[in-house]
Amino acid sequence: MSNNVPTQNQVKVKKQLRTKNNMMFFIKRDFALYLMFFIPLCFLLVFYYAPMYGLIIAFKDYDVTRAFSESAWIGLDAFKEVFHSSDFYQVLRNTIVLNFLDLIVGFPTPIILAILLNEVRCKWFKKISQTIMYLPHFLSWIIIAGISYQLLSPSTGLMNILIRHLGGQSVPFLTEKWHWLATYNVIGVWQTAGWGTIIYLAAITGINSELYEAAGIDGAGRLKKIWHISLPGIRSTIIVMLIITLGRILGIGLERPYAIGNPIVREFSDVISTYVYRVGIQSLRFNIGTAVGLFQSIVGLILVLITDSIAKKFGEDGIL
Repeated sequence: MSNNVPTQNQVKVKKQLRTKNNMMFFIKRDFALYLMFFIPLCFLLVFYYAPMYGLIIAFKDYDVTRAFSESAWIGLDAFKEVFHSSDFYQVLRNTIVLNFLDLIVGFPTPIILAILLNEVRCKWFKKISQTIMYLPHFLSWIIIAGISYQLLSPSTGLMNILIRHLGGQSVPFLTEKWHWLATYNVIGVWQTAGWGTIIYLAAITGINSELYEAAGIDGAGRLKKIWHISLPGIRSTIIVMLIITLGRILGIGLERPYAIGNPIVREFSDVISTYVYRVGIQSLRFNIGTAVGLFQSIVGLILVLITDSIAKKFGEDGIL
């Protein structure tokens, strides 16, 4: 009997063979799933990783009439020009200010809405409210900008017409920089808050209902249930979303500031994305636009890493 006992080496060999066989077995068995995974993987490689080769434009005197290899190397000259430009620091300031205001006002709004919706007991009212809040997400910023101009225009806007009829003076919602700043922030919250509630509502539904029942037996009211059960239950989700939001503090889309902004408020509406569009594309200075975009991405990555490490120090899982 002792001669039939396998040695440790034989056990290792059997495990390796079993692992290889299992891998081929799983690939054959779940071929359709691996194929479905392969398609988005190819999408990422083609449209996200392959274009990274174009980052060398930031270090070359690139001309669209010549190939990458034929363009002359200029090193860090494009970055030096960007960092010595006063316009760059203005658009950098505007980008940080607009995103910071979105963070202060727009980040807690979907959390509050999700908690309020979770406390609503009337199902038909809850469904109607969710539908109304989700709809703005599906509107393009061009449509939203058209609606905002129709409502907030100084002379023909519906809001200012009502204000004048009530004896007041027209409010320059879109033509004075400070009013435009508040208008920009409110419109952004209106467009994104409803869609953001989906994530937090899903997190709240994952909380064990027995905790609420036990708290009710102990005499806890709704506010105490929210404070001691709902918010701690979605804390990890809030942390992850906060990390993602802080990572995008320098990232801002072109559509919103370009559609809502105008030359009168350019001091506040000109951001990194509009600067890249104006200097990099309209002026055909692709190396400048690429340098600004690369700087933006590197800073965003650093912010994500810093925020993630801080979250882990406080006992959260983070995203990395």
